Amino acid sequence: MTQHVLFIVTNAAVIGPHNRKTGFFFAEVAHPFEVLDEAGIAVEFASPAGGWTPFDAYDESDSAQKQFFESKAFRRLNRSRKLSDVDAADYDAILIPGGLGPMVDIQRNADVQKAIVRAWTTNKLVTAVCHGPCSLLGVDLGDGKPFVSGRKVTGFSTKEEYDYAREDVPYELEEALRAEGADYSSTTNWEPHVVVDGRLITGQNPASAAPLAKELLAALQP
Repeated sequence: MTQHVLFIVTNAAVIGPHNRKTGFFFAEVAHPFEVLDEAGIAVEFASPAGGWTPFDAYDESDSAQKQFFESKAFRRLNRSRKLSDVDAADYDAILIPGGLGPMVDIQRNADVQKAIVRAWTTNKLVTAVCHGPCSLLGVDLGDGKPFVSGRKVTGFSTKEEYDYAREDVPYELEEALRAEGADYSSTTNWEPHVVVDGRLITGQNPASAAPLAKELLAALQP
């Protein structure tokens, strides 16, 4: 039976006081899609507003990105379903890619939080990479404590942010995760780092997107 993964992707095209162009980081969708698609996993796309999903940092010299850009899947991504119309329990996992866009419309978004709670409480996998773990902030399973409290996670590090977009983001993701009690870890800037804590899988940065997808695939096919 085919398994299904829902990618929850940003609709935000700009961020911050300087109106920096943004969106989802292209490799963080293309690389996981390649891993899952080659394994026969069906991927569907949703976004907070539905429809068009702007992207950032497309690299046509990367064969996985070029292939995704030219695929029917990319066309479907740009006709993404509105997240409020989707039930995360209909999928085996959700994946929230990064880029700076999620820091605009994914973080502390009620529909995103509802999808995470729904996935988690129906025993699905919850995965996020780079700035995507901002989606985990403020999530409450009903016990009054932050979802990330006591859980092992990673995400875009403070050191990486100072090297990338410190003046454009509203807060430091690493600090925000730690403030909610997360057991946060990271590695050298821009190097792969994936943390698996049960059904929660997080990746630090763009280089972690494919390794995260491989961990997700392993969890889907034990």
